[in-house]
Amino acid sequence: MVARNITLRFGRLADAASVAVMSRELIESGLGWSWTPERVARSIRNSDTITLIGADGARIIAFAIMHFGDEHAHVNLLAVRPSHQRTGIGTRLVDWLMESAQVAGIATVSLELRTSNDDARRFYLALGFTEAAYIPGYYRGRETAVRMARELRPANLQPVQWSMPRWR
Repeated sequence: MVARNITLRFGRLADAASVAVMSRELIESGLGWSWTPERVARSIRNSDTITLIGADGARIIAFAIMHFGDEHAHVNLLAVRPSHQRTGIGTRLVDWLMESAQVAGIATVSLELRTSNDDARRFYLALGFTEAAYIPGYYRGRETAVRMARELRPANLQPVQWSMPRWR
């Protein structure tokens, strides 16, 4: 299977329940449910957050939620249905998010994942993320997280400050 037939689009409020169920099943398994339909809907409504959907027709097969700050962005969630994993759709989602972050002037994108999730760690490492920290008890006090980050611009490169020229 190839991810070419998958359409990327912005999340809609009608997607909130499907995204929340995917999060519960694919990300939050064994931890309880914190990304409920209401929380996902808040993210979709939030102008500082992008909810990106990968759809095969009407069926959601992948999604990502990323929050944008002034200099940093954070990938809150990313999941691909097992039937579509290793087809390139996860890479397409991350590439789209990284390009959007660069256009927005973001310096660093970060995320957390379970230290036990070796497949996700390899995935993000292959996409240029590095392991930045370990956070014991991050997941409901039960599981350690690894924080990963990807620099989008060199640390010594500051954003351009534009000002109007003075005419004399």
